Amino acid sequence: MKKTQLQKALPKKQQPKKETTLPKQQQAKKATVQKAQPKKTTLQKKAALQKAAPEKDELQNIGYREFVEEIKERVSQMQYQALSAVNQALITLYWGIGQLIVEKQEQHGWGKSIVENLSTDLQTDFPGSKGFSSQNLRYMRQFYLEYNKSPNLQPLVGEISWSKHLVIMGKSKDNLEREFYIKMTRKHGWSKVVLVHQIESKAYDRFFLNQTNFDQTLAEKEYKHQAKLAIKDSYSFDFLEMSENHSEREMELNLLKNIQKFLLEMGGDFAF
Repeated sequence: MKKTQLQKALPKKQQPKKETTLPKQQQAKKATVQKAQPKKTTLQKKAALQKAAPEKDELQNIGYREFVEEIKERVSQMQYQALSAVNQALITLYWGIGQLIVEKQEQHGWGKSIVENLSTDLQTDFPGSKGFSSQNLRYMRQFYLEYNKSPNLQPLVGEISWSKHLVIMGKSKDNLEREFYIKMTRKHGWSKVVLVHQIESKAYDRFFLNQTNFDQTLAEKEYKHQAKLAIKDSYSFDFLEMSENHSEREMELNLLKNIQKFLLEMGGDFAF
């Protein structure tokens, strides 16, 4: 049987397909087009980016920067509220512990050993917490005894951090002077280092001799940001069972767990 008759006899599916080959010139042209394709894609991407650039300029023109500043201001406000809530809780706790120690000593006639025993038991349940050292428990007792006697100091106890209260209690014995340093720390956001410097340089005396005008050291806009420094404290992170070398994510999660919102890092220098 001849070849053409054999092809007709086979079913269509079994018939061999004809192989087509392009001439060499067409093959070279096709390879050149395929090779040039990536360059065309890169140029298209650059063109798309250049086309999108004016959109950013349009955002600037319709108040985008003001929008960003508004969001940043809200973040800052929430940071302060979160940190303030933690600080208030911590100071309230320490005040209450100091009060209970005083009351139990008066009620049962317990001596100084109650502080050491309490410290040991608390640190067993809260290992690694420096807030429950015997020394800090004694400070809590002193804090309650000395501030409880002053109607002017009592309302101010939650305005600054625990570390700054310790500085003021240790270096200032007059209640009017203590009130001054608490209020100035709250208003100007003095860090612990700055507070120590102000006390040692007799800022209280200089202020009443009109030698220092603290209100001129900071612009009004900066007060909001400096205020966070007044309540920033390692004791707050210790209270939340966080290390001082915490990550920002760890801080956020712990604050969310305890008071609904996180915080952050704060900074700023005091200008004389």
